[in-house]
Amino acid sequence: MQESIETTQTELQERLRFETLLAETSARFVNVPADQVDGEIEGAQRRICELLDLDRSTLWQVFEGEPGTLLLTHLYHPAGSLSPPERMNARDFFPWITQKILDGETVTFSKMTDLPPEAGHDRESFCAYGTKSDVLVPLAVGKGPVFGLLTFSVMREERSWPDQIVEGFKLIAQVFANALARKQAEEALRESEARLSMATNAAGAGLWIMEPDTGHVWVTPKTRELFLFTPDEKLDYESFFKTVHPQDLERVNQAVQQALRSGEAFHCDYRIALPGGDIRWICARGQRHLRSTGESDRFLGVSFDITERLKMEEQLKEHLNEIQALKQRLERENVYLQEEVRLLVEHADIVGQSAAMKKVLSQAERVAQTDSTVLLLGETGTGKELLARAIHSMSSRKDRPMVTVNCASLPPTLIESELFGREKGAYTGALTKMIGRFEIADGSTLFLDEIGELPLELQSKLLRVLEEGKFERLGSTKPLHVNVRIIAATNRDIEQEVKDGKFRKDLFYRLNVFPIVIPPLRERREDIPLLVRSVVKEFQKRMGKEIESIPKRTMQTLQSYSWPGNVRELRNLIEHAMILSKDKTLDVQVPKLGPSVTETTGNLEDVERRHMVAVLEEAGWRVAGKGGAAEVLGIKRTTLQAKMKKLGIKRSNKPMLK
Repeated sequence: MQESIETTQTELQERLRFETLLAETSARFVNVPADQVDGEIEGAQRRICELLDLDRSTLWQVFEGEPGTLLLTHLYHPAGSLSPPERMNARDFFPWITQKILDGETVTFSKMTDLPPEAGHDRESFCAYGTKSDVLVPLAVGKGPVFGLLTFSVMREERSWPDQIVEGFKLIAQVFANALARKQAEEALRESEARLSMATNAAGAGLWIMEPDTGHVWVTPKTRELFLFTPDEKLDYESFFKTVHPQDLERVNQAVQQALRSGEAFHCDYRIALPGGDIRWICARGQRHLRSTGESDRFLGVSFDITERLKMEEQLKEHLNEIQALKQRLERENVYLQEEVRLLVEHADIVGQSAAMKKVLSQAERVAQTDSTVLLLGETGTGKELLARAIHSMSSRKDRPMVTVNCASLPPTLIESELFGREKGAYTGALTKMIGRFEIADGSTLFLDEIGELPLELQSKLLRVLEEGKFERLGSTKPLHVNVRIIAATNRDIEQEVKDGKFRKDLFYRLNVFPIVIPPLRERREDIPLLVRSVVKEFQKRMGKEIESIPKRTMQTLQSYSWPGNVRELRNLIEHAMILSKDKTLDVQVPKLGPSVTETTGNLEDVERRHMVAVLEEAGWRVAGKGGAAEVLGIKRTTLQAKMKKLGIKRSNKPMLK
């Protein structure tokens, strides 16, 4: 009787110790970190085996993708005993047991004979590993699939397994299963976070999650790097808004609140002010997540530093604007060149071997290498524009086209807009913006022909451009800066114009930096044969005619003629003669002069006056148009009218010839 009582007390004490161990073990796993789970399991296996005097405890887990294959992940057994394999195909060695375990059943046997006949193969495997008594408990979480099994074995003897012990093993198996599942979930989460962090880091993006209720914010290291948060700094909603630039603060806050209220995607670009005064641009994208109650649970998103991208976009925009400006400039120059090409003579060389022309060309070569203003003086038709183009072609500005403005050919009301441009609506009829010739000529040369015809009110504005290099378009107050080299030309006695108050003295001195006087054709008669041959060669190509000879008497006649229209008149007469020519000999008829023209008495003005009157009478006193006196003389209508006024030529002087 006493012995029975002692046995009962012993069993109660062992059960109490076992239950105490179970409670302690369960408590240890409550908050155990994931990286300590494996150690705690093996420690618990050891303590249980020592308490119950068991020989071995194994924990197997199903190999992912192969349900029948088990991996030995946790083991306790005395030193020197036979170790089970680390990997085993359970269906080959324990087919009956494996099926029971996968079905979620606990298998217990005290001796081999407890196993049913259908477990014969399993019995042989147990004998091979020296197992005499065993408890095998499946591992699963809740009603989830079995992912492993926990065993407690005796190798030395057969052992009975009371129900309380088996239930305790089941409890331990549940604790182990939960711990392993939590460890696996945390490892998967860390792996996912690592992959996500690698992906976002590669993209330069920082992740963040905000809890609207608490204001707490979780961030990745990249986010801390973007906003210069310290690694251990505790972050909340306000932490982020302290970095937002004051001018963007209200806009960003409204965008966040709107996204939280409406569920719309959060999309906001804003500036942050970092310590040290550095300003960075951030692109933020986010989306709210709701609880089952419909309230906002989390607000998560990603942030990018787009400062460099915006700088590149700004630079690209500047480059595109520059390209567009260059394109417009080229278009303006193209339009201008298309207009100019009709006015250019086909030969670009200045023909002449006389001492007077050699002096002119020498002066042109010297001044071409500078940016000095040049004033070309000479009678109409002497080739002032041709010399201006020669100076430009020898200058450093030759890669840009020379721009020409004839101040005598434009009405006074249009000269200002032609030179300086206008804004849309600058005056009635100004329906579009127009670029002036000064802007077109920026970086090049501007040739102002007939500068003496420039109205007095515009001379002061031209003087300002020459002195300061800036002007305003009509209708605008914004100054424009240009770098233009000026070549001006006139057939007037400009010094006399200054004395008469018709031309500003200060503008004259500003233009008269380097004057070049081009001699009239009558003062370089030795150049006439060269000019004639050059002009004939030019018109041969144009007309498809061939001239082989020019009679000596014709050349003498041309050299003895006074040429009031200079080279331009010579070209017109040669062109007229080639049109009438029927063979390969050129015969040129100079205008018929009155008897007094051949007299040696009289000054130059008298000769010029008599010649003009003769031509006017020949043209029926018609000044302009086809066959008019201006065309015959090779000068412009306005120039002929000015000369007639100067020389006092009126129609009443002579009767009209019939």
